[in-house]
Amino acid sequence: MPLDRLLLRTSTVNKMISRNSFIASKPDPSKPNMLRVGLAFGSTAVLWALLFKQHRTDVHEYKTRNGLQ
Repeated sequence: MPLDRLLLRTSTVNKMISRNSFIASKPDPSKPNMLRVGLAFGSTAVLWALLFKQHRTDVHEYKTRNGLQ
């Protein structure tokens, strides 16, 4: 058997095995995982709150150092 046919055959088998082993079932879009959605939005809100708090602190320090306050 020529080498190129052997490589082609093994790559096809590898693709089939890897696809089947990692995709057990397709997610159902009509039933979202509300825990994951809540964690995603909650962590985003916390990060934005920390960003605004840090910005407010930085602006206050800038004004204090430059005698603007």
